[in-house]
Amino acid sequence: MENHTYKEDENLQPKNNEEITENNSDNTLEENFSNITTEKDSEDVSIKLKEELQQEKDRYIRLFAEFENYKKRTLKEKSDYFQYANQEILLSLVGILDDFDRGIQQSEATGNDSSKEGLQLIYNKFFSTLKDKGLTLIEVKPGDDFNVDLHEAITQIPAPSEDMKGKIVDVIGTGYRLHDKVIRFAKVVTGA
Repeated sequence: MENHTYKEDENLQPKNNEEITENNSDNTLEENFSNITTEKDSEDVSIKLKEELQQEKDRYIRLFAEFENYKKRTLKEKSDYFQYANQEILLSLVGILDDFDRGIQQSEATGNDSSKEGLQLIYNKFFSTLKDKGLTLIEVKPGDDFNVDLHEAITQIPAPSEDMKGKIVDVIGTGYRLHDKVIRFAKVVTGA
């Protein structure tokens, strides 16, 4: 039995020597590496690390700025969405305002003052309700300069006078804005 135990010890012995050799080789590599690095190498490494740090800081700042811009953009889009969500409904109700306006003009032409007053009251109440939702009239009168951003030229006629060339001669339809966005252009006739 003792021989058997001795053989086990022999098997263990080389393993321990191998482990010691590996540890010694690691230590010698570290020592050699530390001996190789000189002061100049450490300065180069330091400069390289500083450059990498600066690049990472720059990348971080750009990423942060991009994220802030994204947050602002999505907040504006959400705000615009809620602000102009009623646009289609208000645009369809603008036709009713036009009908009231024509009814008032017809009542004036026939001389029926009582129906004119009734229509005017309903028109005013209806328009004030829409105004509370952000709807405003685009004020246009003959003689104003034609503005492509606000007016839609239905036709062009010879100008009655030289100073009316390129200006609005007649207003056919009223224009409307929802907050600051034009939802219906004013329909006008321009002088040529």
